[in-house]
Amino acid sequence: MSLTFAAPDTPAIPLHVLEEGALADWLDAQPAQIAAWVRAMGFTGALGRALAVPDAAGGIALALAGYGSATSRARARFHMAGVASALPEGTYRLEGLPQEAAETEALGWLLSHYAYERYREQSPAKARLVAPDGVDAARLEVIAAGEALTRDLINTPANDLGPHALEAACIAIADQQGARLSCTRGADLLEQNFPLIHTVGRAATQAPRLIEMTWGESGPNLTLVGKGVCFDTGGLNLKPGSSMGLMKKDMGGAATVLGLAHMIMALDLPLRLRVLIPAVENAVAGNAFRPGDILTARNGMTVEVNNTDAEGRLVLADALAYGAEDKPDLMISMATLTGAARVALGPDLAPYYTDDAGFATALERAADHVDDPVWRLPFHTPYEAMIEPGIADLDNAPSGGFAGSITAALFLRRFAGGFNYSHFDIYGWCPTAAPARPKGGVGMGARALLDALPEVLDL
Repeated sequence: MSLTFAAPDTPAIPLHVLEEGALADWLDAQPAQIAAWVRAMGFTGALGRALAVPDAAGGIALALAGYGSATSRARARFHMAGVASALPEGTYRLEGLPQEAAETEALGWLLSHYAYERYREQSPAKARLVAPDGVDAARLEVIAAGEALTRDLINTPANDLGPHALEAACIAIADQQGARLSCTRGADLLEQNFPLIHTVGRAATQAPRLIEMTWGESGPNLTLVGKGVCFDTGGLNLKPGSSMGLMKKDMGGAATVLGLAHMIMALDLPLRLRVLIPAVENAVAGNAFRPGDILTARNGMTVEVNNTDAEGRLVLADALAYGAEDKPDLMISMATLTGAARVALGPDLAPYYTDDAGFATALERAADHVDDPVWRLPFHTPYEAMIEPGIADLDNAPSGGFAGSITAALFLRRFAGGFNYSHFDIYGWCPTAAPARPKGGVGMGARALLDALPEVLDL
């Protein structure tokens, strides 16, 4: 698996990108034998279709990539990734691709080479690409590597990626990028005042922990907090089997944060980065926390546990309170937090929350630019009463089922210390294969954030 471009001077097969409406004019300008071949093969320029045109010696003289129409392109992403998967092995150079689409399509081509092969060999695209003119090839390779990191972590099952292995992955990233890493584990969490992280993870065989990575010596302070629940049984509020099947991905927030952190560090952005990952398993044992328990968080707030399956917000609460103590210029949490977000927006949109209109404007402009869709949901303050049970300061799982993603976000905001804070309630999973996105783990929102950070933090 090579998520890199071919060298610029590599001999390359021309790959002509053609919209459906432009095919006839293009054929009229070609030698008769090429036009005849294309017509005989039924190529129409439909989106994602590919056709190799042979030369006299039986090799490939050129190839065609269908670019459909504006209407068909609006219904999908990474159109050239589908073409890459359909082409024979070789090195190609794009011809006729609109410049405004070059960056996204080139990244999609790289990501078409991703495959998770730890347990079985897969069949990703074999066709390589010379980076289009005007594209920052090195930057796209870094982004692809960060996305591959996120996908690999999410795709790894919990028997091979518990809290200890997640810590090891963080150590490897820190060593690669020259970052500093520390970890607070087990009973030390209580001594260092991370009671909720300890409580949620204490029933598992692998000790709960808070992983902290820092990088950079100057510039604005960015803190990323990622939910690292390596497997979620639901605790004593045990999930049914149908809901437990994908819970290896419940550390998707941590995986996405780590992918973004890799991009930031590898691109040497001029900022100070802090990554906080509460890594736990929500397991069932005699010492598991119980419905009805009242817990005291790091910041002194009390929380009534009305459902042990709403554990992600508990471990994030301690991490956010800790992050706020450093008074960051921007703090962002990412978590596979609620099913309510999926019901509202489906698997492909990353819902996010912010009180900063400027952040929202910059993020949505960036999301559109890099084709990494996000959707703003409200920190709707009138719903605060829904997370106040009376017997404690907060309720981790309000009854009634209304506004589940919003109330979870409001719960987290209580621990963010009043600093510039945004929360992403992501899914982290592609349920059906799509161009550049095989079925399985996937990053959401990281590329949009990376593109927005220079504006948001005035870098």
